Amino acid sequence: VQLVESGGGLVQPGGSLRLSCVASGFTFSGYVMSWYRQTPGKERELVARIRSAGGRTEYEASVKGRCTISRDNAKNTVYLQMNSLKPEDTAVYYCARGFGPDYWGQGTQVTVSS
Repeated sequence: VQLVESGGGLVQPGGSLRLSCVASGFTFSGYVMSWYRQTPGKERELVARIRSAGGRTEYEASVKGRCTISRDNAKNTVYLQMNSLKPEDTAVYYCARGFGPDYWGQGTQVTVSS
């Protein structure tokens, strides 16, 4: 199993980023996929989750309305579109498989700063 994130970077407050996570080594369409984030000294927290079938989504309260999780099962990819970014969104963002989750990507840094 491999999860590879990309799309992080430095963005000004109010800006947007789209994170991507390409999965391999398992049947992607059969799994819930999630995005988590972590800042130094804090626990990793769930940002958004998307179900395998039907695409039902869940969001952490502080990102609801600003972020959209989506998936393309044909490309084995899950996305996180983040808009109206705030400095408090600064974190390392991780892609993860399953409810556990049981596999994690290496993370991609998102920095929101002027």
